[in-house]
Amino acid sequence: MSLQYSKIVVKVGSNVLTRDDGRLNITRMAHIVDQISFLAKEGVQVILVTSGAVAAGRAEVEPLRKIDPVSGRQLWSAVGQVKLINRYADLFREHGLTCAQVLTTKENFSDRQHYLNMRNCIATLLENGVVPVVNENDTISVTELMFTDNDELSGLMASMMDMEALIILTNVDGVFTGSPDLPESKLIREVHHGESLDESVITSRKSNFGRGGMLTKYNIASKLAGQGISVHIANGAKTHSLNKIIMGNQDAVHTHFVAAEKKSTGVRKWLAHSDDFARGEVYINEGACSALLSDKAVSLLMIGITRVQGFFKEGDIVRVKDVEGELIALGKAAFSSEETASEMGGKKSKPFIHYDYLYIM
Repeated sequence: MSLQYSKIVVKVGSNVLTRDDGRLNITRMAHIVDQISFLAKEGVQVILVTSGAVAAGRAEVEPLRKIDPVSGRQLWSAVGQVKLINRYADLFREHGLTCAQVLTTKENFSDRQHYLNMRNCIATLLENGVVPVVNENDTISVTELMFTDNDELSGLMASMMDMEALIILTNVDGVFTGSPDLPESKLIREVHHGESLDESVITSRKSNFGRGGMLTKYNIASKLAGQGISVHIANGAKTHSLNKIIMGNQDAVHTHFVAAEKKSTGVRKWLAHSDDFARGEVYINEGACSALLSDKAVSLLMIGITRVQGFFKEGDIVRVKDVEGELIALGKAAFSSEETASEMGGKKSKPFIHYDYLYIM
């Protein structure tokens, strides 16, 4: 059987997994597991990024008193995650497969060593035929430590594990030119790397139980496609929508973000998603900016830096901005902010960010 991909991440949203009353839609969960199990038995490595813990918890427990949103999320996710992973374990067991729970936080992606430890764990699971079931650890992820939503988490997972494709299963057919509810809105079937869509027409309406919206999905998909990872956004409520995509079925109604031919690798994939983890900023002159944006592989030298902002240590992620304050790169600093401020603009050509640790936006 000819399949398009051999390594994929499948992200399933809350509105796919829950009924209108907030309880888990077991029939739909079973159908998604059926499709993943079929692919796994065909030799496809699958990482499942799943929402639904908070929604499942809401259906199980009612707070005894009025609580704040953060405490409510912690309560429902702690209760709901148990129900969610147990259901997945039962469903995969029916196909003779084992799944494993992987709970993570945004902070785990900010530190390179934590990032590598997590990558090694998931790689080991895949090598042993285990399906990793990944979710955000909502019991400790609060405010600024939270992912935007599980779309962001699935994008980071696809990038970290060097997957060939990310399939986002939601409750609409893909990206439309307006609200999917309007008859004049048309489905966008294909988006090529470098092609910009009018973001004002992409609905930012969020689901009833999740935090994300289509605009977030579009932004994540565009970034991943630029790194050489294909992204498909499809309706997870429709029968066999996942397997139709993987088998290249032309009847699969969805939006496909076509991957760029040149793939990002290694450290640059980590850096590409590190904007939120940056500890400081450096501003560079026009000469340094031109050099970085050229086709040549160059490092950012101290001589090109004009200003340092924020406090950072050697090895921290920093933003690189041009004379207009526009973000042009992310990189791993070879010097602290104090050392950089004292030596910037000097005649010594020390590399502040080596080319191997520099990601051009």
